[in-house]
Amino acid sequence: MVQQDEERDAQLPTKGFSSLRPPSMGRCSAEEAVSLVQSGMRLFVGSAAAAPVDLINAFCARARSLRDVEVCQILTLGDAPYTAAELSGHVRHNAFFIGPNARDAVVDGRADFTPVFLSEIAALLQGPLPIDVALIQVTPPDNHGYCSLGVAVDVVKPAIDVAKIVIAEINPRMPRTHGDAFIHCSRVSRFVDVDHPVLELSPDSSIPDDTARGIGRNVASLVRDGDTLQLGIGSIPNAVLDELHNHRDLGIHTEMFSDGVVDLVERGVITNAKKTLHRGKLVASFLMGTRRLYDFVDDNPALEMHPSHYVNDPFIIARNRGMVAINSALAVDLTGQVCADSIGPRFYSGVGGQVDFIRGAARAENGRPIVVLPSTARNGKISRIEVELLSGSGVTTSRNDVHYVVTEFGIAALYGKTIRERVHALVAVAHPDFRERLLAEARKRRWIG
Repeated sequence: MVQQDEERDAQLPTKGFSSLRPPSMGRCSAEEAVSLVQSGMRLFVGSAAAAPVDLINAFCARARSLRDVEVCQILTLGDAPYTAAELSGHVRHNAFFIGPNARDAVVDGRADFTPVFLSEIAALLQGPLPIDVALIQVTPPDNHGYCSLGVAVDVVKPAIDVAKIVIAEINPRMPRTHGDAFIHCSRVSRFVDVDHPVLELSPDSSIPDDTARGIGRNVASLVRDGDTLQLGIGSIPNAVLDELHNHRDLGIHTEMFSDGVVDLVERGVITNAKKTLHRGKLVASFLMGTRRLYDFVDDNPALEMHPSHYVNDPFIIARNRGMVAINSALAVDLTGQVCADSIGPRFYSGVGGQVDFIRGAARAENGRPIVVLPSTARNGKISRIEVELLSGSGVTTSRNDVHYVVTEFGIAALYGKTIRERVHALVAVAHPDFRERLLAEARKRRWIG
């Protein structure tokens, strides 16, 4: 009996595992793991900072031996080698949100873009876009056999729930997050041991300039003590957070957050004490930042991670009293239409969670949906407040959904306003260099007298 036990234990993976783990688990190299991917399969790649780098590289190394593999994902950090032109015919990328590492491929027609609300991607994966293989990154399992999905639960959780095959990198540097963020090791077909830093977002890319700080001050004037916030990453969200140091008892219910939230938690500004849903908890679906953020969330019961179809559900969002949703735009026209995913016909990003949160905040008690954008682009040569959106631009958020538009020059309150009133409100927050032209064009269209 002792010999049988020793033989059984010898068959089990040892790094990060206890004898409670099922002996059927496969522990192998990344190259061996991705041999399960066959031609014609649909592959899902883990999100954002949890992109499984070793598995991605191993898959791409053998991709030329395959045909017609589709790779689906939302935003990821790091490289996306499966978008390379030389893999045409072998692999085709399908972006639910276009990140910088896939943008050129989409623009060149070598990759696809599927417009979809972030809250509805789970429904796609359960229906018209079933997943054959999911490549993910997780923490080592606990004594009960559960691995945490760490910094990316978003659409990863629904993907692994439906995938026929799940292949996971086990990374001891991945923070263990709480909430609906776990997968049992028995659900994983192959495990690959890795030990590399979790992908980080450069803090230099998010330093606010004077324009962002002006927007931040204006947005902060719309935030009240006890509100619950949704905000993303970048210089404008960071500028907003910088202006909230004198607020009290703010909460977080957001698809993602970064290091700036940690600052306000440590200052006692964000307490989540007044939230009407998940009181006392930070709620998010994915995280991107520096190691400081990842250390903060590691095994932190103050954070709950949930999939995007829950966090971004407008009916769930609306349960947060005082919900303030802050979302960026590329352009807004004088009637209030918002473009956030394309520059003319050139697809740039995606719908993401903007409409989810704008509609959820609009339905929340004392909710405030806010669209933010700098007044100009291209070093002041182009107005982002436009008479009409550029030909080919997508309308991300309809004029019917927009409540507030904020630039560095002020706040345009549009909800319940006529087209004439909207024109005047938006011109007032446009850059002064463009206001006369905007008014003249509006007169030509008989929108104003």
